[in-house]
Amino acid sequence: MKRKLVFIFLLATCLASHGQQTASFAQYMFNPLAINPAYAGSHNLLSASFITRFQNVGLEGAPNTQTFSIHSPLWTKSLAGGALFIRDQIGVISQTGFHGVGAYRIFFDEDGLHSLSFGLQFGMINYKANYADLNSFQPNDPFFDTNVVQTRPNVGFGIFYRTEKYFAGIGMPHMMNNVFDRGDNFTTVKQSIPFLVHGGYVFTINPLLKFKPNFLFKLLDGQATDIDLNGSIQLDDLLWIGASYKFPGINLLTEFRVSDQMLIGYSYALEKGELREVGVGTHEILVNFRFKFTKYRLVSPRYF
Repeated sequence: MKRKLVFIFLLATCLASHGQQTASFAQYMFNPLAINPAYAGSHNLLSASFITRFQNVGLEGAPNTQTFSIHSPLWTKSLAGGALFIRDQIGVISQTGFHGVGAYRIFFDEDGLHSLSFGLQFGMINYKANYADLNSFQPNDPFFDTNVVQTRPNVGFGIFYRTEKYFAGIGMPHMMNNVFDRGDNFTTVKQSIPFLVHGGYVFTINPLLKFKPNFLFKLLDGQATDIDLNGSIQLDDLLWIGASYKFPGINLLTEFRVSDQMLIGYSYALEKGELREVGVGTHEILVNFRFKFTKYRLVSPRYF
């Protein structure tokens, strides 16, 4: 019974309000391209990342998200490009987006560790709502008799500033105020414009131990909707261990450097309230690979 109530709550939230419009990740600090197009090329070589997130595992219709990103410097160091694919689903509603990304970078050193970037992304978002798959309490309800499949354009913008020890960025990954409707006086989703502010710093405690706090603020319609505060400790440039607080729960984070090219990350969310009582959990896995065959040398370690 509790699972049914939680599912109804999730579904009602998605239909009655803005829903989960911007994909949410616990490990955003390891793949900022998903929230800020200005991050493109920051690794100074070809870098590919995959994240999969399964939220509230065990609940029917619970959110799940997958993203794949790839980015690299182009023919000149000041220019970078890439691509971003995101699929986000909650209940019978899903959004799939594909974007091309470009960034212009201004460097203040030769190693590329101190720079200011401006990024743009352009792509398409496909919205699907399979209402016909739901069991309606009222027979022949016109709201649930058909599905919605629509595709809309999207534009994003971002600014990213970094040094060897800290970074700060502003991202607006969805700047098109799209409306996905059924054409019969039912408005399905009105896509608001999120404003994301993120940053972080690395404190060197000793040669083998470092501490990195990060933050992410999300503003939607002029109001703070998400505040994520986290901190992690790095051991010998090989292993990150940390935790983050995002209302109303806590995420445990870890990242392991398999080699100077490959990173693997994992996070687990400690649920609160009714979700914790039914024994569900949220898992997120990240894999990042950085290719060495580009003309720009690999600078290791990199903290952002």
